[in-house]
Order: sequence, then structure tokens, then C-alpha cells
Amino acid sequence: MDDSLTKSEREALKAIYRLTRDGSEAHTGALADVLGLSPGTVTTTIKRLADRGFVDHRPYQGVNFTAVGQQTAVGAIRRHRIVERFLADMLGYAWNEADKLAIGFEHELPDAVLERLYMALHRPATCPHGFPIPTAEDVELPLTPDLYALEPGDVAEVALSGSTDPDLVTFLGTLGLVPGVEVVVVEKHPFDGPLVVTVDGQDRTLGERVARQIYVTRRDHPSGDRASSTSGRTAVPTTQRKQA
Repeated sequence: MDDSLTKSEREALKAIYRLTRDGSEAHTGALADVLGLSPGTVTTTIKRLADRGFVDHRPYQGVNFTAVGQQTAVGAIRRHRIVERFLADMLGYAWNEADKLAIGFEHELPDAVLERLYMALHRPATCPHGFPIPTAEDVELPLTPDLYALEPGDVAEVALSGSTDPDLVTFLGTLGLVPGVEVVVVEKHPFDGPLVVTVDGQDRTLGERVARQIYVTRRDHPSGDRASSTSGRTAVPTTQRKQA
């Protein structure tokens, strides 16, 4: 990581990465919405990043990463996910709470401290939401498609965004669909019909709209051991799963 980056610059890099994963460019308006800032403030931040060689910015067209910018963005996301894992595993915060709190101090940690946290946590594979934690050398994150993109026979591990609606989180909790749980797609009805998945040995039916709000990491085959599929992750009781 570049320790000279400001908090606003790192947050902008993270947002640009998420908005450009499908190969499109990130536009100022979309970045402003994601970051909760004015378009003028975002434009100023992007110009600073462009001047330092992290992004290519074409006015009125969009933003793309340079090679060093993309690696720096992945590093910023890695930093956030490690801090989330520390807050959840070591301090007992619920996953949505950890997401909000991590932003408050993740940017102040020297790289050496961050790596010690990572080692102390026994090199976790995912953040509390279920999203993969990249290595320090990675320049790209593993894909996390939505659950509805899977086909019958596919196996995956669930991840939920911190922006997931609290009522939906509660509903998914009643179905056992929490971060880190393994699912197997049993059936997918045609014409945007419902999806049937197996969760902890039980079949669950999800509508297309709900299934698209659940993100997953694909697995080659079922683990055969539910305990191992959630190893190193916090199983959050339904009563704790709320929006911070």
C-alpha cells in the first residue's frame, strides 16, 4: 500500500474498482452516489489520483485504472477486509457493524501492523461478509457473482453486502443463508423463475430478486463438512444481524 494516500483517495480507489469490475468505466456521478459526496469533490479526488498515476481520467467519459492503481485498489480492499475480520473475530462485532467501523481507522494502520493482524487472525480466507481476502500480491479479486447467476449443480459460499436491507438479512437468516454458509443449486426455473438451493441439508426456494442480492464465491465441490465451510468465520445469530 502507498502510505501517502489519504482516506478519501483510498475510498475512491475501492469504489472505482467495484464499479469497473464488469469492464466498464467509472463515472463521476456513480462514484458520488457510492461515496456519498458531491460530484465536485469526487472530481477533485479523481484528478489527484490521475496526477499520481493511479487512474486514467477522461473528462465527461469516465475513469479507468492504471496497473499500479488497480493493485493499490485491491490492496485497499484487502486492508478493509482484514480490519473487518479483526473487529468481528477479536472484538465480537456483528458483520454489518464491522463494515462500518472498519472505515474509521483502517486507513491509519501502518502496513506492518496490518500484516501482524492478518497473521494473528491465522490468515483468514474471507471477511465477515463472506467476501475473499486477497493476498498482498494479488492484482485482482476473485469474482463474486450473484447467486442467481449459478446453474443447477453449482456449489458456492454465501457472501452478503453490508448494504443489504436489514429486513432481507433477517429473512435470509431464517433460511440459514448467512455469510460463509455453503449452498448447492438444485433447480433453476426458466423465465426468471425461482431458484432452489440446498442449505445445511434443507432445500430453500428463493425468488429471482432476492437471489440477485446474495453474492457467492464458487466452489469446485461440496465441502462435505459444514463446520469446515465456516471455519475462521463468525456465525452471527439472527438477533445480531442488523444494519449498523
